[in-house]
Amino acid sequence: MARPSLREKLASSAVDTLHTLGFKGCSIQDITEAAGVPKGSFFNHFENKEDLAIDALRRYLEGSRPDMLFDESVPPLQRLKNHFTFLSERLITNGFERGCMLGLFSAEMAREYPRMRQELREVFDRWCDGVEQLLREAQAKGEVDPRHDPGQLARFLVNSWEGATIRLRITQDRQPIDDFLNVAFKALLK
Repeated sequence: MARPSLREKLASSAVDTLHTLGFKGCSIQDITEAAGVPKGSFFNHFENKEDLAIDALRRYLEGSRPDMLFDESVPPLQRLKNHFTFLSERLITNGFERGCMLGLFSAEMAREYPRMRQELREVFDRWCDGVEQLLREAQAKGEVDPRHDPGQLARFLVNSWEGATIRLRITQDRQPIDDFLNVAFKALLK
């Protein structure tokens, strides 16, 4: 029987290792070394690297504070802004090196790893659904133009955010984030 402490070390370390190096940029050896566990212990806890990447993605998402979208004590558009501001601050803290793990795994894994592609599809769908729900609330309160389709606008915002997180890895500054926030909250959702 595998020891949970080794699994936890592998899983928690994999979030940073995979996010920094990417799925294709790191080996199982890199992951086990970062976790400080013997390489042979990997397969006692995970069937393959894709299983670990899916676990790492879920852990990454837990740290993305999706709960901010559903805090009804805060007005809907402020919740949305708080959510993207939180994500922005996380990118800035990482020195613009990492971008978003969703975008990274989408680019690296979606074609060759159908289980990861399905996981990513579900994550993006849940995220878009949450943003859509929030936009519907904002429309009901008169805060968002009723001519906007909330589902389409939600998908646009999420897709635009992902584009900004890819671009900031190139620019190495916050300009793509600022462009996203300014257009989203000063032009589209004013």
